[in-house]
Amino acid sequence: MYKKISARYVLGFDGARHTLIEDGEVVFEGDSIVFVGRNYGGPVDEERDYGQSLVMPGLIDLDALADIDHLILDSWPTPDVAAGHLWSEDYFADRRRDVFTPSERATVRGFALAQLALHGITTYMPIASEIHSAWAEGLDELADMAETSRRIGLRGYLGPAYRSGVHVATAAGDREVHFDEAQGLAGLRDAERFLDHTAGLADPLVTGVLLPCRIETLSHELMRETARIARERNAIVRLHCLQSPLEDGLLQHSAGRGVLELLESTGLFGTRLLIPHGVVINGKDPAALAPGGPLDLLARHGVSIVHCPLTSFRYQKQLVSFDCFREAGVNLCLGTDSFPPDLVRGMDVGMHLTRLVEERPDAGTLAAYFDAATLGGARALGRDDLGKLTPGMQADITVVSLGHFGDGVVEDPLRTLVLNGTARQVTDTFVAGRPVVVDGALPGIDLDALRAEGQRLFDQMKAAYSERDLRRREPGELFPPTYPHAEISSPANVG
Repeated sequence: MYKKISARYVLGFDGARHTLIEDGEVVFEGDSIVFVGRNYGGPVDEERDYGQSLVMPGLIDLDALADIDHLILDSWPTPDVAAGHLWSEDYFADRRRDVFTPSERATVRGFALAQLALHGITTYMPIASEIHSAWAEGLDELADMAETSRRIGLRGYLGPAYRSGVHVATAAGDREVHFDEAQGLAGLRDAERFLDHTAGLADPLVTGVLLPCRIETLSHELMRETARIARERNAIVRLHCLQSPLEDGLLQHSAGRGVLELLESTGLFGTRLLIPHGVVINGKDPAALAPGGPLDLLARHGVSIVHCPLTSFRYQKQLVSFDCFREAGVNLCLGTDSFPPDLVRGMDVGMHLTRLVEERPDAGTLAAYFDAATLGGARALGRDDLGKLTPGMQADITVVSLGHFGDGVVEDPLRTLVLNGTARQVTDTFVAGRPVVVDGALPGIDLDALRAEGQRLFDQMKAAYSERDLRRREPGELFPPTYPHAEISSPANVG
């Protein structure tokens, strides 16, 4: 069946770069695009004109929130309160538990994937907090998530997160990583079995990958084994590192080496490696580009940096800088990492952070950021058939409305979207030619009911922080409101 969609603006691809087509058309048959341009003269079985909209390649989020939320809880606390967000030593030793039942966890995943879809994401690689689990993620949990992803229709690169250590707040007031190596190796075995599980599904929308947790929570052996399996199975590895000065200190204590040394010595540099976030590297320092310097190493080993500008900004961090990494030959792709999973807002923030770092108004161009959200993500995944609208590519498409009065006037459609709007203007998406978001909704999903259940589970998650806190403080102390709640008494009866 041939389906034609048209709109005032279409972002096509000319073989080298994205190009803007006014009053454009995209035609696809099955899962593949067959035409992008104007005045298509071939067969059409179904068509729709989206009017004052922008049709663009589906967005690729390679650090996509698969949780209810975390940033609104932990991006602003004082040091004293922040310590209460970690596990206490006694919780680590003998009280750890799953905050959610398997059914509740499945609802959390469904809530998160619905958010991704509604924000125009067509391809994603998940990230969720392990703090609410007895340890990390398991095989059954990710198998269930894969089914939810298939049901919604997203393209997922999935794997259970695993670790051999966890950040702990000590009675002395320190922050340490405490290890349980057996848990780490069991998690890796689950991750390997999940690779087999996804291979058995034979579903092009589900690909198994290796998703170890933060580098300082992995033992040297767990990193080496991850690298070995990745090479044997040609599996992508995503490893959170180069995101905090704390990492090197903790790693020197546990492994006697820093981040880059460990990536080299464990063989992870020899894998298809993705790294969120890279913010500890100063790309403006000439030493970073020198042979053996951080940017030289990343570029030489083909590492992709998953830049999460909105989240970095909210945690008082920034990439130094997007332009420096690109000029060094490092592949850049984008992630959201937290709520909202809005790559449009992420591109806006990223552009302006780059201009501040580079002190030039022409730094951090929108074209470079949009390329990262599409072409860079496809490159990181080794998928030449994603990230662009041109014949032969997968029909992964996002449609964004520019027709609301609040959008203002259109100067350039993509610039107007990023500077004036958000990803909540997405009205429709297609993944492999199949509709996922339709007229701003997810067919078959009651979003009002899902939101209500999401709120209940978020409140449950928030309350569980108290049992992990060293001082057992109540949620009202760990998460104080912006302003105190008013105490209003009822008026006395009159007469």
